[in-house]
Amino acid sequence: MVIQAGAIQAGQAAMLADLERRCIDAGLKMTGPRRIILQVLREAGDHPSVETVHQRAKEFDSSISIATVYRTLNILDDMNLVRRHEFNDNYARFETNLDHHYHVIDVATGEVQEFQDRKLEASIERIAAALGYELVDYKLELHGRKKTG
Repeated sequence: MVIQAGAIQAGQAAMLADLERRCIDAGLKMTGPRRIILQVLREAGDHPSVETVHQRAKEFDSSISIATVYRTLNILDDMNLVRRHEFNDNYARFETNLDHHYHVIDVATGEVQEFQDRKLEASIERIAAALGYELVDYKLELHGRKKTG
């Protein structure tokens, strides 16, 4: 069974509070701009680029600079509080969903969809074990075009 991880938006406030708590626990000072950037990331239904995060953050506070967004996202990534993806783009995209999941990237539009599949995970672990490996991490990205008709 495939579950659309992005389809569930309930509990955004609790998740934002949890993300802020993790930042504070990691020693990150929570400034106003950082809180706004976290809120933009937490509410994102997509995997926004730095520029997109900046545009969305400016809707809350027009004084937030692109440099602040770059610095904050790099700090959050270094602290493993967000995940950076390249997706064969010329720029990074970010997300706060740190649960294990996969991505399907539409090569025509760049749209990214998340999914989870327990059977796929079991198959990957079984393959690694059959080859004599203890799996410590892996990444799977599917690239394709939406079917028409």
